[in-house]
Amino acid sequence: MKDIVFLQNRFDSYKCIDAEEEMNAIREMLQEMILAALSRTDFFTKAAFHGGTQLRIFEGVQRFSEDLDFSLMSSHVGFDLLPYLNRVAEELDAIGVTMEVVDKSRAAQAVKKGFLKNDSIVKLLNLKYAIGNGRTRKLSIKVEVDANPPSGATYGVAQLFFPFLASVRIFDRGSAFAGKMHALLCREYIKGRDWFDFIWYVSMQVHLNHVFLSNALEQHGPWAGKKVMTDDAWVQRNLLDVVSRIDWQEARRDVRPFVYVTDRPSLELWNRELFSELIEKAFGGG
Repeated sequence: MKDIVFLQNRFDSYKCIDAEEEMNAIREMLQEMILAALSRTDFFTKAAFHGGTQLRIFEGVQRFSEDLDFSLMSSHVGFDLLPYLNRVAEELDAIGVTMEVVDKSRAAQAVKKGFLKNDSIVKLLNLKYAIGNGRTRKLSIKVEVDANPPSGATYGVAQLFFPFLASVRIFDRGSAFAGKMHALLCREYIKGRDWFDFIWYVSMQVHLNHVFLSNALEQHGPWAGKKVMTDDAWVQRNLLDVVSRIDWQEARRDVRPFVYVTDRPSLELWNRELFSELIEKAFGGG
């Protein structure tokens, strides 16, 4: 079938070398399909894409990601996610990929949540590793939309070419970095994927959107309601404090399944000293 060849060619382009990479590749294919389908609605006139999956798909960061995170460009707590999930399912069904829609949103909650699930795409593809290892499973893509976002983000537009040409509104680099910095400073558990992304931001010399970060800190986390106005020195001081408390073995364990096999040895370099140097490089002004 044409659709199977179309999907197989895309899958083969990943050149996977183990079962984990195969499942990561399939998940990413589904993520791109969802983004492209959303682009055929008015979704990106209201919302922008951000987070680790944005970095992976549009910046080429060398780690895979799980969820699709969006933020409305202006607050609208009554935003209804379900019609968009249903439209995605209709669009993907037209190209031979059937999605199950599960809406977990609640009217009173600012973050709207839903899932798009698929258990058939792995049966269409010729897998070399996952089938034999019993690793195939129903893939579930979580979609989250912040309907009451902090102000101050700025945006751009990026193009997607699979499964068809699409335009996606995204956070620009400075705003995306601010969102990631908020997670690094405020997350109550260790997520090594955040620190992997931090390395990329430092390597690209991205300037932090301090207005957006300050507003995000005011809204949520240990600095909420304290009217903190961040600058590089403030970020350096507080991020070094976070780094001093990280269990780097746990951080490496979190990110390892999401990076290519050939990149995993580099994770052994992760420690307090490395990230302290990176923080100095990014915010020390030297």
